[in-house]
Amino acid sequence: MQLSDKSRQRIAPWAAVVILVLVWEATVRLLDVPEFIFPSAWATAQALVTYAGPIGMHSWQTFWTTMVGFGIGVAVGLLLGFIIGSSKFLYHACYPLLVGFNAIPKVAFVPILVVWFGIGSVPAILTAFLICFFPIVVNVATGLATLEPEMEDVLRVLGAKRLDVLLKVGMPRSLPYFFASLKVAITLAFVGTVVSETVASNQGIGYLMMSAGSQMRMGLVFAGLIVISAMAMVMYELFAVLEKRMTGWAHRGQR
Repeated sequence: MQLSDKSRQRIAPWAAVVILVLVWEATVRLLDVPEFIFPSAWATAQALVTYAGPIGMHSWQTFWTTMVGFGIGVAVGLLLGFIIGSSKFLYHACYPLLVGFNAIPKVAFVPILVVWFGIGSVPAILTAFLICFFPIVVNVATGLATLEPEMEDVLRVLGAKRLDVLLKVGMPRSLPYFFASLKVAITLAFVGTVVSETVASNQGIGYLMMSAGSQMRMGLVFAGLIVISAMAMVMYELFAVLEKRMTGWAHRGQR
């Protein structure tokens, strides 16, 4: 029986995961790699089951911390993106500053945040925010700044004010840019949270991985990596589904 294109597209990611796991397991076994250096897929799965309780607790800490930082990033990103994208002068003036800020490694902010707020969830939340708001700002601002001048002229002739053009035409037109930025930002937010947890926290997957690594329990370290990847992929897919539902008009010509 021949599968349809949609069925193949649904099966393809799972097939890729299975192939990756098989190659991982076979490589470790054939090369006889010590577990304290590079654990097998089976050893990692055992760690996931054995330490399910601690992993679940630390995963929840990482998840809610990331969501708070991401939520702040979305709010600030939307606001700044709207302000910057609404004016060509602000767009050209602020864009280099945003690029320069984004070029700074966010791990460099963690010691500063620890001094200001102490060890705990706050530095992780702020690191997630700092690392994820940039793509949202840039995409929203670009969507507004690239509004066709001809369309804006027509709307102005019809009596629309600048704010009306931005809110009723510019923002809907920016939705594809916005959702594209959300998919990037959510993965970056997890990166920011885990980086901060490895340095400035006594909770979370990052802390768990650092503790396990210092004890040479590499199976647990890789289990933490898998959990982080799984959470990021679930959130990415959630925003991908929302994107299809809310911006279907922008993709109706694509298969």
